[in-house]
Amino acid sequence: MPQFDYPCPDCRATNSLHDVDCRFEGVPWPDVEKAYTDLAVRLTAGPVDEDDLRAAVHGDWDNLHRAALDRLKRDGRVSEGNGTLRLLTPEEFREEVSEPTREPMRTLYRHGSVPGCHDNAVFAMVAWYEMVGLSWSETRENVISWLEDSGTWARGGFEEATPAQLVDSKRHVYEAGYGWKEKAESAKRVIDRHR
Repeated sequence: MPQFDYPCPDCRATNSLHDVDCRFEGVPWPDVEKAYTDLAVRLTAGPVDEDDLRAAVHGDWDNLHRAALDRLKRDGRVSEGNGTLRLLTPEEFREEVSEPTREPMRTLYRHGSVPGCHDNAVFAMVAWYEMVGLSWSETRENVISWLEDSGTWARGGFEEATPAQLVDSKRHVYEAGYGWKEKAESAKRVIDRHR
């Protein structure tokens, strides 16, 4: 199945298998990618207000462009302040996404994992960092730091001898591009019971 560089702005699919209730099911992928590239072309030139961005797109501004812009904002790739939109630099973006702020990932990140949900929690962390666009080395570094800083590793319950070995055993999650949400929700339920 072909993979695409830009996610569906509604369900985040990167292939032709959209979520059941996705409003962009059936939209040709070239149209999805065009909406993102229309935005990127103008945003890479520098900060812009939204009206000027709408006027700068090639063709008509439509629901796909609006949804793609909303996705870029939600994913932390575009910041908005005083009516101005700005594309974050790669360094700013990495810093922005290194600490998840939305549930259920926020709970995993802040409270760490507990025995009984380690596999789901580590899976979710690796999959989430892959989803937000970090490289494998950045993902590995962030997850190892999380294991140590959150107290997860100190709680025990792992077969691996080191946090690095644990994260390396989950590289297949990163490479396959698995989703994070179901595993994160499952881990959060266990963590919440232990808090």
